[in-house]
Amino acid sequence: MAGPAFRAAAVRVRTPATSANLGPGFDALGLSLGLYDDVVVRVAESGLHIDIAGEGADSLPRDESHLLVRSLRTTFDLLGGQPRGLEVVCANRIPHGRGLGSSAAAICAGIVAARAVTIGGAERLDETAMLELATEIEGHPDNVAACLLGGFTLAWTDGGAARAIRMDPADSIVPVVFVPGRAVATETARGLLPRQVPHVDAAANAGRAALLVEALTRRPELLLAATEDRLHQEYRAPAMPESVALVNRLRADGVPAVISGAGPTVLALVEDSAADKVARLAGEGWAANRLALDAGGTSVLPLAA
Repeated sequence: MAGPAFRAAAVRVRTPATSANLGPGFDALGLSLGLYDDVVVRVAESGLHIDIAGEGADSLPRDESHLLVRSLRTTFDLLGGQPRGLEVVCANRIPHGRGLGSSAAAICAGIVAARAVTIGGAERLDETAMLELATEIEGHPDNVAACLLGGFTLAWTDGGAARAIRMDPADSIVPVVFVPGRAVATETARGLLPRQVPHVDAAANAGRAALLVEALTRRPELLLAATEDRLHQEYRAPAMPESVALVNRLRADGVPAVISGAGPTVLALVEDSAADKVARLAGEGWAANRLALDAGGTSVLPLAA
């Protein structure tokens, strides 16, 4: 059987940062943020060439072990075969190892780029299949769902297959992220979680996660109560004591704050009128950024855009 045909023109893919968990929605809830990586992929005559600017430029591999390249290769295999060569250019803005979904962004960029440069790729790999593939590579669906779909997402697995629904967060919500200078590996943060938790804590989180859907989409005044967590944040405190302390301090001041993903970034969800004031509360050692909410998820853009 003949392999797939590929487009001669390069494709440009933009992927957003994401914040998962959002307090009580462990491994299920995700939010797409207005901070982006850009990737340009072109099928070449031979070999593999990778150029990286921005985050990770001095540390990321420039060979087949790069997560973006592994995602490209996995997707090409699913679509029927590999191109002769690849040229990949990455402009990275999402901090690495900070709980803002940099790995999900690389995975989704690879999948969407491979689909875009393969003739007929969109017909052979729909959104559901992309989510399943991204989840298989990432290991859990929360970040990749928000990265692919944009907005506010609820993800789950059904019979081992990843599924997700997308919702529109309330327009008045402004994400403020507090990014520390030190990274924490997701594996380290997950390793601190207990195998069992008290039933009362699990019940409390179930109620708060359900409330968070209402708070994020229609009633932001409920966000402080809705973002309360008992399942993971305090258990992870030994790996990120400054982050947990900042969350507790912000919440004591009435600010809905959570650990973003596996940390150590802190995410606050505030009204527009309070965003600039909240951004000044962290003090030294934090890069505070007011972001937009991303509605579009991973997208293919014109090269000149």
